[in-house]
Amino acid sequence: MDNLVHIKDETGEFLLHLEDGRIIDTKGWAGWEWTHGVGLFGMWRYFEQTNDQKALGIIKGWFADRFAEGTPTKNINTVAPFITLAWLYEHEPDPSYLPYLDTWAEWLMAPDGLPKTEEGGFQHIVYNDENPGEMWDDTLMMSVLPLAKIGLLLNRPHYVEEAKRQFLVHIKYLFDKKTGLWFHGWDFNGRHNFAEALWARGNCWVTIAIPEIIEILDLQPGDAFRSFLIDTLAAQVKTLAETQDASGLWHTLVMDPTSYLEASATAGFAYGILKAVRKGYLPRHYEEVGLKAVRGVLDNIDDTGELQQVSFGTAMGDTLQFYKDIRLTSMPYGQSLAICALGELLRTYI
Repeated sequence: MDNLVHIKDETGEFLLHLEDGRIIDTKGWAGWEWTHGVGLFGMWRYFEQTNDQKALGIIKGWFADRFAEGTPTKNINTVAPFITLAWLYEHEPDPSYLPYLDTWAEWLMAPDGLPKTEEGGFQHIVYNDENPGEMWDDTLMMSVLPLAKIGLLLNRPHYVEEAKRQFLVHIKYLFDKKTGLWFHGWDFNGRHNFAEALWARGNCWVTIAIPEIIEILDLQPGDAFRSFLIDTLAAQVKTLAETQDASGLWHTLVMDPTSYLEASATAGFAYGILKAVRKGYLPRHYEEVGLKAVRGVLDNIDDTGELQQVSFGTAMGDTLQFYKDIRLTSMPYGQSLAICALGELLRTYI
C-alpha cells in the first residue's frame, strides 16, 4: 500500500496528453483513472478481511481529495472507483456520497449518457478516444460491476438487469470458442476482434469480474445466469491452467510463449481463481493453479513492495506485436492486483 500511494511518474513519459491541453496522470495516486479504481478495489477487499484502518484511511482520503478537486470527464474507466464508494457508503453512510453514486450510474444508463454500441453494449469511451462501436473486456470490471453494486445499494433493479445484460453481450462478442479465453475487443463497425489478441490482463478482468458479479448479486445455484457465467469462467480457467509458465506467471499474450511474462495479469488470475474455488464456482483442483500464481507474484515483489514485470496501460492493438511492445513499469493496478491476490491467499488459511 505504501508503494501504491507513492508511485510517481518521475520523467513524465507515462502522462496522457489530451488534445484540449489536459494532462492525465495515470500513474500517480493523485489522479482519477481506472488505475486508481482498481487500487481502491484491492485495498477495500483487504480492509474487509483485516479491518486495517490504514487501508480505510487511504480510501477515504482519496475520495475526499478527489471530490474537493472536482470530478473528471465521465468515461468507462473513470467509473471504476465507484464500486468502492458504494462499499464505503454501506460501511459508513455519508449522504454526500449518494449524489455521486446516483449521477454516475445514471450517466451509464441514460440514452444521452454513455454512448452505446449495437445491441446496447457499453461503448468503451476513454479520455483520449470515444472508440465508436467498440466493446472491450475491461468494461466489465471498470463500469459494469460498479453499476450492479450501485443498483443494489440504491434499490434500482433496472441497473442490476442492465449489468447482467452487459455481461451477456460482452460474452457474445469477446469469448473465443476455441480456447475459452477472451479477445481484447470487438468492433461493430468492421465486425472483427481487432488483432484477435488473447491478452492476459484483459482476460484477468474477466477472471475477477465473474466471481464478483455472482457474489455481488448473490446468485444462487440453479440460477441460469449464474450457471452460464460459471461455465464461461471454467472454460477460460481450463486454458489458463494449461498455459501457466513454470514460474507461475502467464505470458502477456496467453497463447504466445514468445511474449513476455506479465505479473499484474497473473495477480488478477490468482485472485479470481482462488476466489472462485473458495466460493465453489470452480473445482478444488484449480486451487493449486492460483497458489502457483501467487508464488510467482511474490517472486516479483521487490524490497520496496513494488510488483515488478507489470505492463503499462494498454490500448486496443491492431497487431499482436503491439502487445509485445508495451513497456514494463510500476503501476497502481499492479500494486492493487497484488494486494487482491495476497488478500485472497490469506482466506485459504481461515
